Amino acid sequence: MCGIVGYVGDEQAAPILLTGLSKLEYRGYDSAGIAVRNEATDKIAIVKAKGRLKTLIEKTDGGSAVPGTCGIGHTRWATHGEPSTVNAHPHCSDDENVIAVHNGIIENYQELREKLIKKGYTFKSETDTEVAVKLIDYYYKKYLGTPVDALNHALVRIRGSYALAVMFKDYPGEIYAARKDSPMIIGVTGGESYLASDVPAILKYTRNVYYIGNMELAKLTKGAVAFYNL
Repeated sequence: MCGIVGYVGDEQAAPILLTGLSKLEYRGYDSAGIAVRNEATDKIAIVKAKGRLKTLIEKTDGGSAVPGTCGIGHTRWATHGEPSTVNAHPHCSDDENVIAVHNGIIENYQELREKLIKKGYTFKSETDTEVAVKLIDYYYKKYLGTPVDALNHALVRIRGSYALAVMFKDYPGEIYAARKDSPMIIGVTGGESYLASDVPAILKYTRNVYYIGNMELAKLTKGAVAFYNL
């Protein structure tokens, strides 16, 4: 199974993400990646690597080469598409407005992909995750709404299982999470919030854990979490 880690707070996110992902290596994976928002430039850097997590750690100099205090990370076990840097998570929309990592299987991804291509979207990977990302982006732009609106519209269209961690370019300092039949937990302590697909990833930082319910959304900000029911 794949692994997910997310962090928003006052510390540098990348080292925390990499440490969390290392605690999830037991789940098995073939590639890894992180996305971190740099508050100084207001840009989100995405770094991915095929193979062991060690390769990503070296590529990012232990995380120090990717500054920022809000980010998401992922270790991937190939389901749709071969193990590769292109197929590794995180994936993003064409304009990098929406960036996400995903565990699970989207059963109707091919049908959704074809509809999105007709809407003008292009795809770089073979993954079902990229379809989910661009579906969220489509509804975000169509209804000019909030991340919760976009996720709500997108997720009712998706058949299958998912645990999603999503960042929106327009909403700095926020991570959105959603789950259906795939595990996802949230940890909150002081002015920091954590997201993970399993407890070991965040035990070093907090013992205060929330379990996201099936078909629930959550918004993580510094030291706080809000829950939404689909």
